[in-house]
Amino acid sequence: MPKRLVAAIALAVFAAAGAYAADSEKKPPYWASVTAGKALMRTGPGRNYPAVWLYVRADLPVKVIETYPNWRKVQDPDGATGWMLQRLLSDTRTGLVTGSEPRALHEGPDEHSAVTFRAEPGVVGRLSRCGGGWCMFDAKGRRGYIRVEQLWGLDASGTLG
Repeated sequence: MPKRLVAAIALAVFAAAGAYAADSEKKPPYWASVTAGKALMRTGPGRNYPAVWLYVRADLPVKVIETYPNWRKVQDPDGATGWMLQRLLSDTRTGLVTGSEPRALHEGPDEHSAVTFRAEPGVVGRLSRCGGGWCMFDAKGRRGYIRVEQLWGLDASGTLG
């Protein structure tokens, strides 16, 4: 085997190990999102445990409350808890619109800025630029600022950190 190929393989293995180590060092609780279009939640950290939920909603925010090698115990927006394979989760920050009525999304992080659209309760979007009680919310290209208290997927501080 050529030395360059061996070096490339070794580099790839070390990079993967480093990414795993960085993820496994994250201390719960922290926020994540479901990456797959279909993801099972189980009663325990292993494939031998029964599945209790099948999630069919990519980007759904979850709160990681415990870790076990390759498995994460999560809480979903309805309060259900169980175990999911770590590879089914992402660090991509998302939020779920809460309440019983549509929520206004604004052009800027200000109640007096123009409303860009209204999001129904249960809509999931990606979060960015959070601060001052507002987050930029992107639901498949429809963007606007929403009050952090109108979302599930953030800590009380309303920051993504």
